[in-house]
Amino acid sequence: MRFKDRLDAARLLALALDKYRGTHPLVLAIPRGAVPMGAFIARALGGHFDVVLVRKLGAPFNPELAVGSVEEGGWNYIAPYAGRVGADATYLEQESAEQMDVIHRRRALYTPKRGPYDAQGRVVIVVDDGLATGASMKAALHAVRQRHPQRLICAVPVAAPDSLDDVRPLADEIVCLYAPPGFRAVGMYYADFPQIEDAEVRAALGSASRDERQPG
Repeated sequence: MRFKDRLDAARLLALALDKYRGTHPLVLAIPRGAVPMGAFIARALGGHFDVVLVRKLGAPFNPELAVGSVEEGGWNYIAPYAGRVGADATYLEQESAEQMDVIHRRRALYTPKRGPYDAQGRVVIVVDDGLATGASMKAALHAVRQRHPQRLICAVPVAAPDSLDDVRPLADEIVCLYAPPGFRAVGMYYADFPQIEDAEVRAALGSASRDERQPG
């Protein structure tokens, strides 16, 4: 299975999530890649759209390898293999601080006039464009769970089966379109997988806010 692009994946995810149409769900995208997807799904389901800010913690000398993640409230997930790849306690503390700085800058940039939407008592759908290690999704689900949603759903087009199993206990429901046994990298399952820039994130959030202000 291969998606044309993120919007193609979002259309398919929206269909899989159609039972939540009419519940006015809160759709939270993990920036930056999942933002176009989350915005599309929120419109399709008639919900609110926002971002959940998390950052992966990169391994020493290999920042693409996630050895953990941190969420906006400061909670850290540390992968069990972190020490084996050189990420000791001192390194993890420094890396966490650096990534928290990025999170704070992004919140100020993305939603300068408000904080995160209130998730309490709501159906919340956390969207990413794929799960490799699952580190970012773990932090995101943990962050949202602390805000007491009525129901918490993890929605992804593609995932490594092991990572999907790892995040399953953190959500009330998992919606995944494809979990190939030979999973390698998220981008391999998209024909077009461009990098998403901050300007696109701001535009998507601004558009969503304008839509919500329109008379019903």
